[in-house]
Amino acid sequence: MTKPFISLCPEITRADALKLMDWLEDEDVTRYLSDSRHVSRFIEQVVGRVQLPTLTHLFNQGGRFFMAYDRHDVPVGFVRLVKSGTDCEMVLVIGNRDNWGRKLGVSTLREGMKLAFFDMRAEKLIAKIHADNTRSLRAFEHCGFLRESQAHAPHSFSITSNRYLQLLRDSPADYVTDIHITEIDKARLTSLLAVERAPDIFELEHEIERAIVVDSRQVAPDVVTMNSRALVRLDDEDAEVALVYPEDADDRAGKLSICSGIGMAILGYKEGDAFDWRVNDRTRHIRIEKVLYQPEAAGDFHL
Repeated sequence: MTKPFISLCPEITRADALKLMDWLEDEDVTRYLSDSRHVSRFIEQVVGRVQLPTLTHLFNQGGRFFMAYDRHDVPVGFVRLVKSGTDCEMVLVIGNRDNWGRKLGVSTLREGMKLAFFDMRAEKLIAKIHADNTRSLRAFEHCGFLRESQAHAPHSFSITSNRYLQLLRDSPADYVTDIHITEIDKARLTSLLAVERAPDIFELEHEIERAIVVDSRQVAPDVVTMNSRALVRLDDEDAEVALVYPEDADDRAGKLSICSGIGMAILGYKEGDAFDWRVNDRTRHIRIEKVLYQPEAAGDFHL
């Protein structure tokens, strides 16, 4: 079975709003949403009143709203994150019943957790789930949420930042490929994160946190480390790229910054690994064909 894949996109278009209206007309979708009627009215008013192609700013009033896309860039649901102090509350919906049971809810939940803890810097993430919503209850428990209350409706679940990070390191998702980085690369990249302000830089922080850290002299020679050169297949095209620090980047020469979308994506993967990554509002299908040069394998530990 194909591993589930979800990406969250913050841009909300009129087409997205119309899709949301369709989902919210389905009683099975809205059954456990306490404010579904209010949301439906809001979307209907926005679509009828505002003649703009992009409605992102309207949907982000009072929180942050994301459309969930599958690997084919088809919208399958949404996530809303509302920050209050150091806590953040999540609402998650998979809108099309045909997608239920495909583990897209768990994948969407994990992406929402990543945003809440790495991008929004929440200390605790909360979800309120109706007692009869067994599918959601299982999904949140599977992802490490703990029940805070036994009230009949809704149950309150939460997960702290510390627990999330521990689970990320100790219990990686079964549909995510392990990646490896060296101790030296981790130290340098962690220092870079302290000053870098590139878009979606939290994705790099997430990858570093979930990576298996190894000694520079023990890393496998077919792993993409910093300053490695690799032959990479992007969708249906092959490209020879080098993974470098921002100051050495040169797209025309194939030197990709670790802070770029593809750069973040390939760090730590090895020859033969294939995965999906959303870059510039579309999903790219990436495969590491061959590591042509790795500093550690060549003995160039100074790089």
